[in-house]
Amino acid sequence: MTSRRIVVVGTLAGNPYAGMAWMTMQITAGLRRLGHDVYYMEVTSSWPYDPVRKAMVKDSNYAVPYLARVAESFGLGDRWGYRRSYSDNAWFGMDRARAESLLCEADAVFNIAGATRVRTKEGLETGRFIYFGTDPVYHEIGFATGDDIGRRTVEEHDEFVTYGENIGSPDCPIPPLPRLKARTRQPVLLDLWRDGPPPRKEFTTVGNWKQAGRDVKFAGETYCWSKHHEFLRFIDLPKHLDQPIELALNLAEPKTIQHGRGAVVAALGMPSATRSLLETNGWLLCDTRSFTTDPWLYRAYVQSSRGEFTVARDLNVRLRSGWFSERSACYLAAGRPVITQDTGFGTVLPTGEGLFAFNTMDEILAAFEAVNSDYDRHSRAALEIAEQYFRAETVLEKLLADLGL
Repeated sequence: MTSRRIVVVGTLAGNPYAGMAWMTMQITAGLRRLGHDVYYMEVTSSWPYDPVRKAMVKDSNYAVPYLARVAESFGLGDRWGYRRSYSDNAWFGMDRARAESLLCEADAVFNIAGATRVRTKEGLETGRFIYFGTDPVYHEIGFATGDDIGRRTVEEHDEFVTYGENIGSPDCPIPPLPRLKARTRQPVLLDLWRDGPPPRKEFTTVGNWKQAGRDVKFAGETYCWSKHHEFLRFIDLPKHLDQPIELALNLAEPKTIQHGRGAVVAALGMPSATRSLLETNGWLLCDTRSFTTDPWLYRAYVQSSRGEFTVARDLNVRLRSGWFSERSACYLAAGRPVITQDTGFGTVLPTGEGLFAFNTMDEILAAFEAVNSDYDRHSRAALEIAEQYFRAETVLEKLLADLGL
């Protein structure tokens, strides 16, 4: 294998939540484990969110120390750079000359979710600039329908990869982005997730109840981004089960949330009436603010769970993108069975043991019955799926091969 110089560009410090940290660092650290010369950089002009001040801010007082801690914890303590692009363009973690040289001379620069306009808006030169599509559908539909964001996204990048593993297949109407080179999935650092039996009896999941922005219109239909639409379809599920289900959500009252400059997808919190609706129907609720600003507390929450029950975004469900959640892959890696809404991922992943795809209430109930009738078997199956399909080294080695790197 030829060692490559690779830069991963993301927004984990600007969006300092544990799920974002795991998604980004498992890619970056996974590439490093393969023997490549890998760096993480953040150069966006969007203001970072500060969870202490509970607002998007025009300073790096929280973002830079947070990034330094996260990078260090994943073995990348001297391999990160942060440019304060929203104010004075000062660099942290490494000096300007080294950072800009790495970007320019890299064999590949992966732009996570296409979230940073490195070349056009930030004015930085890069090597081969690759869109790493972790949230398929939005940009694909945008480009196909001729909107300005979709056009700019395509113009910004040399090539594209996507987690939408069905895109381009006969069963998925989503038009692929031009220069699509690979379909891939979430890489997971398996050794960081392995754990013993769960100490709790609850199935759980982690996310936002309601988000604004990124609904799409395609072929006369509107497809929704926010997951609350899908949870409401199964609102009375706990009443049909002898199995506690806990939703870890941002339970802040909407009026207390400050959305600042650059908030593309705004988390809207949870009104008291919605909280009452969920609790009346038997859902257990946990406030994510107690653990989601620390990747390791987040991991502990996942590992403590009996399994995951969750839904997917409407746009992935109805358009059958084949997308699968990075968070769900981590549950599997911890040996926790996953029951999740069907996005068509059964075309590439095994289902029925350890992992269950559902479309109806009856399918959910059958999945819970199967898991709870032989938990140990389904726990082993979950781990086997993670090892075979999500091992970071395997996933990323194939991706680089598909890209000719």
